[in-house]
Amino acid sequence: MANEETKEKLLPRLRRKYPWLDHLIRANDAFTERYGNHYAAAITYFSVLSVFPLFMVAFAVVGLVVNHDQTIIHKITDGINDAVPEGLRGLVKSIVDGALDSGSGIGIFGLLIALYSGIGWMSNLRDALTAQWGQEKQQQPLVKTTLKDLVALIGLGVALIVSFALTAVGGGVGQFLLELVGLERATWAIVLLRGATIVLGLLANTLVFLWVIARLPRERVELRSAVKGAAFAAVGFVILQQVATLYLASVTKSPSAALFGPVIGLLVFANLVSRFLLLVTAWTATAKENQHEVVAPPPPVRLEQQVTVQRGPGFGAVAGAFGAGALLAWLGRRKP
Repeated sequence: MANEETKEKLLPRLRRKYPWLDHLIRANDAFTERYGNHYAAAITYFSVLSVFPLFMVAFAVVGLVVNHDQTIIHKITDGINDAVPEGLRGLVKSIVDGALDSGSGIGIFGLLIALYSGIGWMSNLRDALTAQWGQEKQQQPLVKTTLKDLVALIGLGVALIVSFALTAVGGGVGQFLLELVGLERATWAIVLLRGATIVLGLLANTLVFLWVIARLPRERVELRSAVKGAAFAAVGFVILQQVATLYLASVTKSPSAALFGPVIGLLVFANLVSRFLLLVTAWTATAKENQHEVVAPPPPVRLEQQVTVQRGPGFGAVAGAFGAGALLAWLGRRKP
């Protein structure tokens, strides 16, 4: 009993001493109270459902934009491949290859399936981010909401493609520059290029997370309020990739993984990323600079009717009687 009381007293002291710990606990409480786990499960389901149709449409559009330039397309696919843990790269490569093969011949039916699954995924993602910001979901017409989700889906797709392209092309351009000046074998130049590529990748991820955290909620928030969260998410995502690699290596050895294959790994990774994104959003929303102080209303005013009871005639009665007596006396003197 004494140990429990000591622990209860220790945690408040630690929270007062370490603001970062207090912030993390508040973020976790907000994540739980705002149904973060349930939203992450919904996002995971629609992510797995829509990954192939969305890739198919995306590469069909990219192929038209770059005139089917295989060099640029391979750079983008390399960026996608680097964004997932090693245990899923084979699955992702097969999905991307299938999307590339099917993208050129996509029809109306495939486009409708891609739009349905993609809008469902975006709708759940936007609702989840809205909840983590503590915003109330406003009831809007279905057509208007669907169109907004479609625009948000296209915007996020463009941001991801630009991010992958910057990360992949940045390394290629750097290597070309090193070869141009004859430093392609210099150790210090290779290390410097590797560091610059990492920084460029983190910057690209930060911009994507900034867009997601600040622009995808139903009610947009200020970009500056989400900068810290986006930078934290960009660094945390790199760490999450390494953790997911180790975790997937142990998960894929189970009998269920042998039965279902790498789909289990895709589900696990999608759920980890969804939880991480929503937790970072809750962490951003619970920062002190984003906490709006609620001004307490003034205390209620109590109105009471006061009734004064006097004994004997009051001032008004005495004045009235005096006036009546004076009037009677004046009338008496005027009688003949």
